[in-house]
Amino acid sequence: METPQSGRAAQLRLLTQTARDTPMGRLLRTFWQPVALADDLKGGTARFIRVLSEDLTLYRGESGAPFLIGGRCAHRCTVLHTGWVQGDKVRCMYHGWQYDGTGQCTEMPAEPHADPALIRIAGFPLHEYSGLIFAYMGDGPAPEFDLPRKHTLEQPDCDLSVHQDIWDCNWFQHIENSLDATHVSYVHQWGGASELGAAVGTAIPVLTYEETTAGIRQTATRPDNVRISDWTFPNNNHIRLAPPRKEDPWAHTSAWQVPVDDESTLRFTLTAYPNGELGKELVRAGLPPIGSSMAAADLIFKEHRLPDGVLATDRLLMQDYAALRGQGTLVDRTAERLGASDAGVALLRRIALRELDAIQRGVPTKAWRRIEQPFEMPTPVAAS
Repeated sequence: METPQSGRAAQLRLLTQTARDTPMGRLLRTFWQPVALADDLKGGTARFIRVLSEDLTLYRGESGAPFLIGGRCAHRCTVLHTGWVQGDKVRCMYHGWQYDGTGQCTEMPAEPHADPALIRIAGFPLHEYSGLIFAYMGDGPAPEFDLPRKHTLEQPDCDLSVHQDIWDCNWFQHIENSLDATHVSYVHQWGGASELGAAVGTAIPVLTYEETTAGIRQTATRPDNVRISDWTFPNNNHIRLAPPRKEDPWAHTSAWQVPVDDESTLRFTLTAYPNGELGKELVRAGLPPIGSSMAAADLIFKEHRLPDGVLATDRLLMQDYAALRGQGTLVDRTAERLGASDAGVALLRRIALRELDAIQRGVPTKAWRRIEQPFEMPTPVAAS
C-alpha cells in the first residue's frame, strides 16, 4: 500500500531520472541541449559522448558540418567513434558498415545481398551556437533554435569564452543550487571569498521569484545590492559574473547543467566579456574538471579546504562542488527540511512536476519561449 511518504519519494525520484523511457528523460529531450564545445571537434574526426544516459557518436564531417548518431554499429555492436570519417559519413572499423549523419546505413561491404536502406541507428539534429554544439534528442521535428539564445551573448562588442567540466552528482542538484540565492552568503565565502562572494557580501537576502515565458526570474535583495538571475527551463542559468579584477566590468555567464546520466553532469559555461579584447585578457586556462580531480575532492571532504593557490576567480566552482557533491551523488530529498530560504527550490520543483504530469498524461507542456526583451541584471556590488 502506498503511503504519502512513499508517494512523495517516488515523485521526487522523477525529478532526477534522465533515461529516454522516464518522464523527465522525455521532457529533457524536448529541448535543445548542448553536448560539446565546437572547437573540440575537428573536421574529419569522431568522438564518443554520453548524454542523457545514451552512448553516442559525435563527428564532424570533412565538409565541416557536425553530426550526432548512435554510439554503436548495428552489425556487431562495436563503437563507431573508432571508425573512419569519410566525407560526411562514418565507417565502422570492424566490418566497414557506413552511416550518414542521420544514422542511416549506406554501405554493408561484406553483405552483397543485404539492403542498407533497412538499417538505421539513432541520428539527431545539431545546431552550433556561440562556441557550443547543441543537439535535439526528442521525437519528431526539432523546434526552432530560440529558447537557448541570450541577447547578451550576441552583442558585437563581447568576447566569448566557453568551458566544460563533469561533476559526479545528479544534474537536478545543480539547477536547485542555481535557484538558491542564499547560498552565496555562505558557500562562496568558504575557504576565502570568491570574487562573487566578496562582491555580493554575507547579508541574508530577501528573495522573490517569478515564473517567466522562459523559466524563473530570481531576485535577491540585500541591504546594499540587488542580484537578479535569469533561469531558463529546464537547465540553464544566466547570471552576472564578477571579474577577476575589481576595475573590470562584470560579465554575463550562461551555464547549462546537462545530464550525462543519473549520477553525473556535464556542465557547459558560456561567458560573455564586455568590450571585446578585454575578454582575451581575462580568460585563463583554468583548473581541471572538478569532478575528475580526486586530489581536490580529498582536500574538500577530508581536510575541509580548497587546494593551495586557488585564485578567488576559481573558487566559485570548487565552493559549489563542495556543497553539491557533499549532498551525495544523488541526494535523498525525503530527508531534507526545506525552509523559507528554499522558495526558489520549491517553485522549481512545482514547475518541473507540473511539466512531468503533462508528459505522463500525454498533454502539451508549457510552450516555453525566449524572453523577447532583455531585462536589467544589475551589478550586485556590496558597499565597501
